[in-house]
Amino acid sequence: PPASPSFSRQMPSSSGQPGQGKKIGHRGVDASGETTYKKTTSSALKGAIQLGIGYTVGNLSSKPERDVLMQDFYVVESIFFPSEGSNLTPAHHFPDFRFKTYAPVAFRYFRELFGIRPDDYLYSLCNEPLIELSNPGASGSVFYLTKDDEFIIKTVMHKEAEFLQKLLPGYYMNLNQNPRTLLPKFFGLYCVQSGGKNIRVVVMNNVLPRVVRMHLKYDLKGSTYKRRASKKEREKARPTFKDLDFMQDLQDGLMLDQDTYNALVKTLQRDCLVLESFKIMDYSLLLGVHNMDQAERERQMEGSQGGSDEKRPVAQQKALYSTAMESIQGGAACGGSIDTDDTMGGIPAVNGKGERLLLYIGIIDILQSYRLIKKLEHTWKALVHDGDTVSVHRPGFYADRFFKFMSSTVFKKSSCEFSSDTALHSQTGLCWRSHRHKCQMPGFCLFCCRALTGKSDAAANSLIRCCFVSCESLTSI
Repeated sequence: PPASPSFSRQMPSSSGQPGQGKKIGHRGVDASGETTYKKTTSSALKGAIQLGIGYTVGNLSSKPERDVLMQDFYVVESIFFPSEGSNLTPAHHFPDFRFKTYAPVAFRYFRELFGIRPDDYLYSLCNEPLIELSNPGASGSVFYLTKDDEFIIKTVMHKEAEFLQKLLPGYYMNLNQNPRTLLPKFFGLYCVQSGGKNIRVVVMNNVLPRVVRMHLKYDLKGSTYKRRASKKEREKARPTFKDLDFMQDLQDGLMLDQDTYNALVKTLQRDCLVLESFKIMDYSLLLGVHNMDQAERERQMEGSQGGSDEKRPVAQQKALYSTAMESIQGGAACGGSIDTDDTMGGIPAVNGKGERLLLYIGIIDILQSYRLIKKLEHTWKALVHDGDTVSVHRPGFYADRFFKFMSSTVFKKSSCEFSSDTALHSQTGLCWRSHRHKCQMPGFCLFCCRALTGKSDAAANSLIRCCFVSCESLTSI
């Protein structure tokens, strides 16, 4: 089967494009150096997508809103775009193409579910040039990102598009009951027919915002068999690491406060049950790590003030429940509100060194059904290797292993308890969340690496590795 599509390489890179004439799946490069997909140039594909979505969303807005019916999931609308234009379509400079929209009424409802207005959707996708991600990974897919960082457009295989269509009724019944999920949010499914080829694309939420620098990036499955980044991948400017790399590099895991950890684990457990019920497998957790302390050191070395990635101006967020923190807690963190100016929607955490982190996470690659070919693949791998360690596994076992790895190896609960009723204040101003904590040792703060009252920094640091803030000292609580 084709390699599982991946969001793992979402960050642009100068060295991600295949060389001239080299193909990965349907993705290639023509003589001029432009990316092609099924021999259609990227510029023509982007133009067709923007023209098609502009027409179909605009046309849909003239139709009255109503409840979604079962048959709405199976409707396919089609419109022809000749290059010279027609009574319905504008003239354009691309080859003639036909644009198909799958389940337009159903997807309109889904967009409304996430608070995305038609004019915002059109503005994001059609008003500004789409950004082609130049390091798209080994799946053979082409990825485009909207300029406002809101949406990802990804080419998908015929089988994946077909599976998504079958998945829609039950999948969105689940989303309607609980929109706070780490599962991908699909906002539209389309097909560009050009040159005798069908190019299917899906519009989804973007997991890793470009405006925040990801110091580390992982594609995690909970498997250890061949789950290490290749030498070629490691040479990239922003490599995507895998499970064995994580276990080696972050042996202490990523520590979250108790409430955040509980919310994340609950969300993961719920999502795994949904995926298992649909017999979906081979999915990954995409994890982006922004190290706030490292970013601060980088700013100081560069001698720039206020020039960090996370401080760039950002457009107003269009989709509800779309950030990592909202996905697990729906807009409230530890009983308080999320300060998106500070966290950019990331989940606050610390590593084993006590460095402050922001985590950006989402479950990706869910369009893999456990079909016969996967069963055969697992049987063969199990004969040669340990069947419990390969990433291609039956859905039930896959979900259990995935959840266990994420909830015990990747994410860990801090030993602190805190609530939002009283603020902590640091003399340096670096304390970025307001909480009261319960110290488990007199005179020491389990929420900070430094001493509270009269104890030396060295003594505190030797006892306390978990640090959620980076303060030099704290005033009394």
